[in-house]
Amino acid sequence: MDRVIEELRTFAAQTADLEKAGYLLVWDEETHMPSGGGDERMHQHAAVERAVQDRWASDELARLLERAAPLAARLDPESDEATLIRVLRRDSDKARRIPEGIRLEIAACQTRSFGLWQKARAERDFGILLGEFERVVDLRRTYAEAFGTLTDPYDALLDDYEPDMSAAAVDAVFAQVKPALEEILAKRDAPDHGTDVLTGRFDPDRQRRFTLWLLGHWGFDEDSWRLDQSVHPSQLSLAASDVRVTGRFDGDGLRGIFGVLHEFGHGLYRRQVAATLSRSPLREPPSSALDESQSRLWENVIGRRMSTWKYAYPRLQEEFPEELRAVPLERFYRAMNTVRPTAVRTVADEVTYGLHIILRYQLERELLAGTVTPRDLPDAFAAAMHDTLGVEPRDITEGVLQDPHWFDLGFGYFPTITLGDVVALQIWERAEAELGALDDRFERGEFRDLVEWLAREVHQYGSKFSAPETLRRAAGGPLDAGPYVTYLRNKYGVDT
Repeated sequence: MDRVIEELRTFAAQTADLEKAGYLLVWDEETHMPSGGGDERMHQHAAVERAVQDRWASDELARLLERAAPLAARLDPESDEATLIRVLRRDSDKARRIPEGIRLEIAACQTRSFGLWQKARAERDFGILLGEFERVVDLRRTYAEAFGTLTDPYDALLDDYEPDMSAAAVDAVFAQVKPALEEILAKRDAPDHGTDVLTGRFDPDRQRRFTLWLLGHWGFDEDSWRLDQSVHPSQLSLAASDVRVTGRFDGDGLRGIFGVLHEFGHGLYRRQVAATLSRSPLREPPSSALDESQSRLWENVIGRRMSTWKYAYPRLQEEFPEELRAVPLERFYRAMNTVRPTAVRTVADEVTYGLHIILRYQLERELLAGTVTPRDLPDAFAAAMHDTLGVEPRDITEGVLQDPHWFDLGFGYFPTITLGDVVALQIWERAEAELGALDDRFERGEFRDLVEWLAREVHQYGSKFSAPETLRRAAGGPLDAGPYVTYLRNKYGVDT
């Protein structure tokens, strides 16, 4: 029986290696690839993705799992071996539900559509990818039909990111969160309040230098991490000791710093997974909401916290003496926490960001149901922005083309970001209760205790446990929007 475990480990390791090779293609495309390389890169992406999906759906893996079944029943259910079998069985069963032709078409369409999104964005022309996006939506419906026992077809797409959760459960959480966000938005500060200190001419190289300084206090070291420039911030981890973060430092403001803090949270999760889980699917977080909880924790709960900036702001002023010398900390803090709607999700404030997510979730539900067509999506997106946030996109790059996720078939991903906000506050409350006085430590530039607590209570387990079980261990209970709603109300001065 030990032999079948070793064969499963080898199979998992080789598949993980192939997936990480695909990640490297993506990272290169985002950071270094010449603009003319896109057409060939699409084929390279598709070849790797097909190979990975073929392995998950293979008879070889199914036979190995069948041989391992008697052993699994005798193993400690929390052992690395038992959890590897469980996760591999889940991935295999799911992949084998999808007809081979559909799997191949999804892999090809994913790379074609993403490449066309880049071209359409550059040329500000949705028509460039309309035909391909119509195929994307058809494929998402066909994919959902393969899981026909589900009550809601959207559940099949959500399951790719958030196993063990339904669209109905998401709706229940958003029914608590959305009214709080809308109430805070309605009572926001006057439009002329202070956010001008975040805009102006801020040299991107000095922004990057400051960001690396701050991240160095949080666990970023140059032997294991990289920070590069890209159009859309991202994180791709090739190994625990090879974490690639990208950001977008523009010269006309400081908001790009927060995008990098967000991506750092994703990277820290993978940096701190137990070494015994390397080169296996267990190395990834168990769900996107758990993953996003860490990015939102570092971006917002810590990254927009007064105690953090009591320590960090003098260093930022050193980088930008002319721009910030006369700006007191209190004004800077208020500016980065001011609620002001913007058309662009990635630079949105903490409150309107959640509304950005909810409107996208509602639109992708409508796309799947057919009540919004791909052709009508640009207008529907702009209308939703106006109705929800009261803003109008200046052009299509601030509208439906601002995000790549629908165009690389990422339906089901968006709601997990706001679910991540909810999870982040549950984990933060538990960390504060156990560690105490975190603000005092942050003011001294001491973040290591929290980093180590997160490694011990959350990160080290990867996906050994289900998302609900991981949350129970980390936060002491099931998913609960209450702490997040209370946090928002307290921070933005809305009476409970």
